[in-house]
Amino acid sequence: MSGSKPAHKRPRSRPRPRSKRAAEQRREEEQRGRNLQRLQEGGEQDEDEAERRLEELVFGGEAALLERLQPAQATGVGQTLLDEDSSDSEVENEAKSSVPPCKKAAWVDEEDGLEDEVEMTHRFRKNLQKSAKEKTLTVAKLQQRLREQFQSAMGGTPSWAERKDKKTKDKKDSDEESDDEDDELLRKTGNFVSTSHALPKDVLEIKTCTDANHARPSDSRLTTTQFHPLAQVILTAGRDRVISLFQVDGKTNPKIQCVCLEKFPVYKARFSADGEQVIATTNRGKLFYIYDMIAGKIIPVTNVRGLPEWEVMKFEVSPDGSLLLLTGSAGYLHLLSMKTKELVGSMKINGQVVGAAFSPDGSMLYTTSDDGEVYVWDVKSRRCVNRFTDEGCLRGTCIAVSHNGQYVACGSSSGVVNVYSRDSCLVETTPKPIKAIMNLVTAISSVSFNPTTEILAIASKSMDDAVKLIHISSFTAFSNFPIFRRRTIYEAQAMDFSPRSGFFSIANNNGRALLYRCVTRWPQWGPLHLPPWYTFHRNHPCASPLITRALHL
Repeated sequence: MSGSKPAHKRPRSRPRPRSKRAAEQRREEEQRGRNLQRLQEGGEQDEDEAERRLEELVFGGEAALLERLQPAQATGVGQTLLDEDSSDSEVENEAKSSVPPCKKAAWVDEEDGLEDEVEMTHRFRKNLQKSAKEKTLTVAKLQQRLREQFQSAMGGTPSWAERKDKKTKDKKDSDEESDDEDDELLRKTGNFVSTSHALPKDVLEIKTCTDANHARPSDSRLTTTQFHPLAQVILTAGRDRVISLFQVDGKTNPKIQCVCLEKFPVYKARFSADGEQVIATTNRGKLFYIYDMIAGKIIPVTNVRGLPEWEVMKFEVSPDGSLLLLTGSAGYLHLLSMKTKELVGSMKINGQVVGAAFSPDGSMLYTTSDDGEVYVWDVKSRRCVNRFTDEGCLRGTCIAVSHNGQYVACGSSSGVVNVYSRDSCLVETTPKPIKAIMNLVTAISSVSFNPTTEILAIASKSMDDAVKLIHISSFTAFSNFPIFRRRTIYEAQAMDFSPRSGFFSIANNNGRALLYRCVTRWPQWGPLHLPPWYTFHRNHPCASPLITRALHL
């Protein structure tokens, strides 16, 4: 076929080159076959050789393993052999690498970073200003001011206003503390439940005992009743010119001794601070007596040099026993030395002095006047450190200081007793009373704290049974004293508590020294602690019968 065109020949397709991975697989298969043949031939070789051949059979030998690890190290991204078989496709990897970087904003508003300010001159926000210069405040500061105002009004942050994260933190802290307390509790043994020692209010456990002067009742009005500071002894005195001493047991109260003072109706009598002497005054002149119980002698003090007074009635003994305070006329107060009976110094107030009381340490002196003003004196320098008016008082009548020095009680002619804190009396000129006690309606004649500062006794001698016992913690009157509609006390002239508050005594106008046994947190009477001079003077020829009797109490 010469005239025909030669037929177009199809180009022969080239065989595709085998991939590198296929070559590797073929070499691995060949190597496995050889290794399997060697393993069959050398079945009696040692264990190490068998393990090595097994590794070559599984992993394809050291050269093949290193060859497979080299691409993973070249990437530098911490890939492993498992990463080679990752399911991520190349398209996904390209998409990930094609993410454009973050670009800067084309335009920035300069006021975006500034905080909004609020006008503080508005009438609703004027009370939040701390000064007149604060015309504006930022929103954050205004929120802080509102938060502080709310907390001050609520007394703190209420539980419903606390943030959840703070509540969770506080709860976690409290749980940790409770766990620590539980651990501490389990480390100890003993009684963990105990009774409360606080004196309960409303009802007082009190029992009527035999009169303190039952062994020798008086036929006239009693003006004094006082317990001995060391021995289980009580002193009574009155208008019958007799000072009597009785042993207190609550049953018979036997008489120890009586001292008669001729033509000397006793206005007031008191033990000295150490209990060795008895001081007695009258309303018929400036003469007063001192009965020395050690020597058994009555010492009259007729004239004190430099004392310009015509009569001496009211007095107080300092707690340390070094000074004797005499209340004079025209607002004068005189300090005498208990040792020499000489005048140490004088002080003066406006008006008449109607009451005085030392602080427990004897460093301060509180006095009240008939015009309702209270003066606080420094005893050492005899200077007035403060002066204030008893709130609502038209005429003061008496004053008392608690044994712990925390409270000052001021009685008035209206029947109100104001109780102040000591700190306010020392600093403020118009202090506010902690409590105004209005349980009586006639003039207060005497106020007295018990030694544990749990009870305040107030009384008025202008009316029968005008006595109230006040619970200090709550400032409420005990409802069961005195007994309702039973006239037993009559007119209370004086009253006193025993050194440990076990007994309470009231001297009335019928010559009786009423005695009550009180149940407080302290025992009825503590152990009798007698000073050394009791034993030293026991066999002294001049010793009074009181010394011998008191040693057996």
